[in-house]
Amino acid sequence: MNVLVGNKLRMLRKSKNMSQEEVADYLHISQSAYARMENGESGSWAIHILKISKIFVISPEELLIIDDKTNNGSSSGAVTQLSKKVIEQYEERIKELKKVINDLKKKNENKM
Repeated sequence: MNVLVGNKLRMLRKSKNMSQEEVADYLHISQSAYARMENGESGSWAIHILKISKIFVISPEELLIIDDKTNNGSSSGAVTQLSKKVIEQYEERIKELKKVINDLKKKNENKM
């Protein structure tokens, strides 16, 4: 799934005549981290989906819609699987952030 989104990112970036470095700077990540997203080696695009949508002037849903040019013949079920994967990644991130918040609250309580 990351490959499908990565292909879409590459297509969008090239349509805007932008370099990987320019997109990476906008996202406040390294060029190599962005390259991993485009190559499908990283799912961190999900964390940056709102900024990605803004830079390419698309809705987040448009990033997840995979057309024939992007998926090279993959089944339409890939979109559903991709949506589920995004939800799972966000849920995991929310769990991580809740743990960080609880840890910070405990630290703050111990200081008082």
